[in-house]
Amino acid sequence: MYIPDIELHEPATLDEAAATLTRHAPDARLLAGGTDLLVDLKTGRASFRHLVSINGINGLQDISKTRNGLRIGALTTATQITASPIIRERYVPLLDAATKMAAQQIRNVATIGGNIAAAVPCADLPPILTAMNASVTLWSAGGERDVPLDAFFVGPRQTVLRTDEVLTAIHIPKPPPGFGAAYARFQLRDGNTIAVAAVAAGILLGNDGVVKNARIVLGAVAPIPKLVPAAGAALTGHRLDDAIDRAATIAMMAAEPICDVRGSADFRRDIVGVMTRRAIETARDRAAGSRKEAD
Repeated sequence: MYIPDIELHEPATLDEAAATLTRHAPDARLLAGGTDLLVDLKTGRASFRHLVSINGINGLQDISKTRNGLRIGALTTATQITASPIIRERYVPLLDAATKMAAQQIRNVATIGGNIAAAVPCADLPPILTAMNASVTLWSAGGERDVPLDAFFVGPRQTVLRTDEVLTAIHIPKPPPGFGAAYARFQLRDGNTIAVAAVAAGILLGNDGVVKNARIVLGAVAPIPKLVPAAGAALTGHRLDDAIDRAATIAMMAAEPICDVRGSADFRRDIVGVMTRRAIETARDRAAGSRKEAD
């Protein structure tokens, strides 16, 4: 396998990047960490003649608190996420996914923006970010727009991102007291394997221990990170011990797994049930902990 002949462009600003994309569309792609894109080029899954690197553009690699929560620049790597004091203090669920992504060498260069924009069904960060009600900022010369992550994906490797747009940042709302989230994945072995099945859960508990709101998101078992409203609704208004089995069953029924070398569709569907319970239970423990801290 080899990378075919391509022309690399290295714009210094977002305006230059957008102009380059427009000039060479549809034969151009953005380059961040390249951990997915370069593999696609080598294997022939993707074919284009122009790469537009955004690595030289300032302001796209940072993690900062905002008035309403957290902003993560699109070029922030998985390693930077795992090392961030802000995330370790207030946004621990992100570590569930960021620490499990591939091998350390990949995490050193793989970016959060690329993990999202590539829209690969087995990507680790989109499910937990969706469970945490994250949104993305899409920049173009005509202005910015914010898109909830649960509305960003439209199919495998397909998103609402226009050819003249650049994903510049991810925004996560500040978790309210009583909120907890978690990501659980199953892989065939430790190391750089991709998920066979994964589930993210976001739970908001009331003072009485009853679930006020819940989001269950499936990964690697559907064409896109799949939010399952019915599973969240099964938890809402109930204590988790009374509703967790029902939510897990609904999540299993909502899964759309395929058969491949990593496992059969039936095996993956069963794993979804196990991962759903694990994610919900961990999210519940974190929600209870945040409630105690608030009190």
